[in-house]
Amino acid sequence: MSRSGFKAASEAEADSTKLEEFQAMTHRYRTHTCGALRAADIGADVRLSGWVHRVRDHGGVLFIDLRDHYGLTQVVADPDSAAFKVAESVRSEWVIRVDARVRARPEGTVNAELPTGEIELYATEIEVLSAAKELPVPVFGEPDYPEDLRLQYRFLDLRRETLHENIMRRLAVIKSMRRRMEDAGFFEFSTPILTASSPEGARDFLVPSRLHVGKFYALPQAPQIYKQLLMVSGFDRYFQIAPCFRDEDPRADRLPGEFYQLDVEMSFVEQEEIFSTMEPIIRGVFEEFAEGRKVTETFPRIAYDDAIAKYGSDKPDLRNPIEMQDVTEHFRGSGFKVFAGMIEKDPKVRVWAIPAPTGGSRAFCDRMNSWAQGEGQPGLGYIFYRDEEAAGPIGKNIGPERSEAIRMQLGLKSGDAVFFAAGTPSKFYKFAGAARDRIGQELKLIDEDRFALAWIVDFPMYEWNEDEKRIEFSHNPFSMPQGGLAALEAATSDEDLLALKAYQYDIVCNGFEIASGGIRNHLPAAMVKAFSIAGLGPEVVEQRFGGLYRAFQYGAPPHGGMAAGVDRMVMLLVDAKNLREVSLFPMNQQAQDLLMGAPGDVDAKQLRELSLRVAVPPKAN
Repeated sequence: MSRSGFKAASEAEADSTKLEEFQAMTHRYRTHTCGALRAADIGADVRLSGWVHRVRDHGGVLFIDLRDHYGLTQVVADPDSAAFKVAESVRSEWVIRVDARVRARPEGTVNAELPTGEIELYATEIEVLSAAKELPVPVFGEPDYPEDLRLQYRFLDLRRETLHENIMRRLAVIKSMRRRMEDAGFFEFSTPILTASSPEGARDFLVPSRLHVGKFYALPQAPQIYKQLLMVSGFDRYFQIAPCFRDEDPRADRLPGEFYQLDVEMSFVEQEEIFSTMEPIIRGVFEEFAEGRKVTETFPRIAYDDAIAKYGSDKPDLRNPIEMQDVTEHFRGSGFKVFAGMIEKDPKVRVWAIPAPTGGSRAFCDRMNSWAQGEGQPGLGYIFYRDEEAAGPIGKNIGPERSEAIRMQLGLKSGDAVFFAAGTPSKFYKFAGAARDRIGQELKLIDEDRFALAWIVDFPMYEWNEDEKRIEFSHNPFSMPQGGLAALEAATSDEDLLALKAYQYDIVCNGFEIASGGIRNHLPAAMVKAFSIAGLGPEVVEQRFGGLYRAFQYGAPPHGGMAAGVDRMVMLLVDAKNLREVSLFPMNQQAQDLLMGAPGDVDAKQLRELSLRVAVPPKAN
């Protein structure tokens, strides 16, 4: 045999051996997953590996529910089985390998709710791959265990069916977002994680530099500046599933430390084009995962001022049909001296009415009054209507004619009620909005079976900081004011400036802000003017936003975009109660990672390398 022929034969032999070894390796633990077997597999010899979900002893016959990522399969071991002795020893959450024959379940024992419910496995061999200690938190069912304990043992908590499915749903939502963005002509870019501090927003997470002593990087609060620079660089349509980091105090609607957003930017667009591009994408994601619930077909556009006046919030829950109305004139000069006196004394005072359809009972009105007192308010005045009569203290004080005028304005009928909030709207609108929400919940007026989405538009460019007695940005400092530079220059008073609107917008859903964006202020002169009004001179703009400011001087396209909160959208879609139910390894509300022990101490050597010294402040007495 020639050398070349010998080599060929050797290689063929080696390849055959490798194939056998590969097959043996492939089937070392499983030929199928725990969710794969069906009636068509009856009679087959199979191998499965997974976690022991639970063990049941039925008169000496052992039933093991074996679970993996893909599903659950019932395994049977009786005293005649060679696997019985090992089966007697296994406990919940042990990891085992099972060799078995697939057989039909006995008549009357088929589980129609389980994909593998027509079959069971008769075990011939069981191998324990990993034993488990007694569990600190259960993984079977949905027990109500302390959250900190669940976070400390998050790897166990993630085995729970609901949480496991939430995480997989999150991945599917993100995949859908990517597909829809790519179909719409966007390109996915990755922007830097180590960047410069931007102290105009929330607190930064700072990272000390070893090579540049005394200087710090910051983790990005958002890719805002980088995505605008990409537009200046000519890339046109950007998106990213972007991690964002903010050192904020705990909030109910945001995870401590980090969160993810669908970040978007577009060149040569006006506000309308962003709406027409992004609305189908956001609506499509909701429709894909709504599981039969209704989704708003065309998002209404609600001006910020109208949202505050009607709903007491810039993120209203539109499933609640209640709309507030101004009823100030009905109280002017009335017999209800509390409101009438306030109106006479201060022209800025308004009285808002909060209708309560079907709430026309003294018991409900007293309950709402007690709730208001629990919120730190003196109370919540009301009228309730019954048999053509306006009942309650306010109704008696203002008389039947004014009470009837209020009823007619609000479209109320017998059996309904109305509550009132009075004062300067900027000081009471949040309470009025909370009362609207509470009334809707108490009276079961909210349509739980839909996702109600809307655009909130025309946000104020500036707001008044009462503590510091100055004007500051109200939303996003990089947004273009409506009217541009000319509008900024024409404003000659604080009132003029506070009346300015910006090309800023949010998407809201069921009481949550799920997206926010704006058309950007891309002109250097307009940018400097906008910041100077907020008390930040040209030197501050160059120092803090130098990269963006310089870029705008070399030909910047008109551009705009938005960012949608991935975590909040998934939370809504899976009906989770908080954001930690849709995140893999979240921190607790004290911004601690209880699983990994972060934040934690570092040793002296690490500090010396960074030229740092920790100065712990003394504890307050």
